[in-house]
Parts: sequence; structure tokens; C-alpha cells
Amino acid sequence: MGLPPQQQEPPGVTGRMNPVPDHGETSYVGSGRLTGKATVITGGDSGIGRAVAIAYAREGADVLLSYLDEHEDAESTARLVEEAGRKAVLVPGDLSDPAHCRGIIDRAVDAFGRIDVLVNNAAFQMTRERLEDVPDQEWDYTLAVNLSAMFHLCKAALPHMGPGSSIINSTSVNSDMPPPSLLAYDTTKAGIANFTAGLARLYGPRGIRANSVAPGPIWTPLIPATMPSEQVEHFGEDVPMRRPGQPAELAGTYVMLAADESSYVSGARIAVTGGVPIL
Repeated sequence: MGLPPQQQEPPGVTGRMNPVPDHGETSYVGSGRLTGKATVITGGDSGIGRAVAIAYAREGADVLLSYLDEHEDAESTARLVEEAGRKAVLVPGDLSDPAHCRGIIDRAVDAFGRIDVLVNNAAFQMTRERLEDVPDQEWDYTLAVNLSAMFHLCKAALPHMGPGSSIINSTSVNSDMPPPSLLAYDTTKAGIANFTAGLARLYGPRGIRANSVAPGPIWTPLIPATMPSEQVEHFGEDVPMRRPGQPAELAGTYVMLAADESSYVSGARIAVTGGVPIL
């Protein structure tokens, strides 16, 4: 059975989704794999970012949550982090502003003294049926939020990252099989994959790892906020598992890439796609 037809204004909020996504609130159990680590997650208020924040906190990490302006979602995520006994720092603002990106890193360093894990997860997309329908400003904004912000955040964070630290970037299955209605988003996700691969080679000698995660169709607020209602109804039906993934189903991958057990994993791109291969 498909999802109920629904639509929101961007960037979307969790509480208005039907069904509400599963972020692992009742299911994720930590085992100390990230004890004492200082982490930064962009787009940490909802969706994949919230699931990663919950998992990181229950694994023993402190978390800075960067988000646009979804204050209710962000505060809910922060409460879950604090209920796990870890520190939560909330930083709202627009990642299309390079100065704000640098400010996020400054806040993290002020709060934690260093950065052990940087998760570049925030993203913007908008569905357009023709290239002629894509406003110039929307194209520029998509590249600024998804791609340029990653550059500014990594550049600012690297001086505060030591051997054993980890950068994890969210790419997408779309970078391999780009839907024509999401050309700006597709372009950024291919760029993220390429940037991450090069970053792993550049900073391997310093013991800093860089990897990416390529999700398939995941049920997050971005979907009803940026896709027509009729597309939402059939979202995820075209993958082999015939359903969208839940944010909770990605959390373990982000934990694995952040944990010391993955000390020789760098330059990897891990597919979490419901059966769609990335080769």
C-alpha cells in the first residue's frame, strides 16, 4: 500500500507527516561505540539527521545539531540527545551562507574543544518537470546548500580534527541514476560523492577518514515538502524492496563509519537503497 497523499511547504516538519517517520526513538540501543566523541550533524533536526543524532548520543557522543529554522523538530531531537545523557547544541541558520558554515564549526569547537565526526547531511531539492522551469535562484541555492556548504564546513573543521576523526557526507542513489525532475539535486549528490573520494585520498596521511552514504528513497520531511502529492503516494515503490526506507534504517551505517572499528575504511560509498545497486 502506498503513502497517503500529502504535501507541505518547504522545508517540511515531522509532526505533519503521515505516517510519522521512525528515527529509532524506541528501537536504537547503543553500546558505547562513540563514547566521548564530539560530533556535528547538519540537517540534524529531522529525517536522517535526527536518526543519526539519536544513535550517536546513545553510543556516547555529544552532538551539535545544525538546522535551518525548524525549531520544534530541532528541540525534539535535542531532548532525545539529552535523554541519552549527552550534550546537545542547537545552531539554526542557512547553510547557503559561508559565514554561517564557519560559525557552526566555531560553536562546535567552543562547546567541545575539537571535532571528531562531521556529518554533512543537510540538503535541499525541488521537483521540476523541465529544465526551463528551474529558477536560476533555486539552482544556485541547491548547489550552495548541498555542495558548497560541505566545502565550507570541511574546510573550517579540518584544523580541529585529529587522527582517527571522520567526515561522513550524505550523497544519494540519484548520483548514479539521476531522476530528470531533480537535476539540481542530482548534480550536487554526484559532486558530493566525488569530493568525498578525493578528500579521503588527500587527508588519509593525516589519519582523517572521509566516506559517503548513498541513501535511496527515505521517508523524511523533504519528500512531502518538495514533491507533488501524487508522487508522494507512490514514493519508494520502484525499488526492489517496494517501499521507502525509514531514517532509523540508516543510523547504523553512520555509526559504523564514525566508530573506531572502521579505522581502515576511507573513500567508501555505502548504499542504503532498498536493493538498488551502486557499482
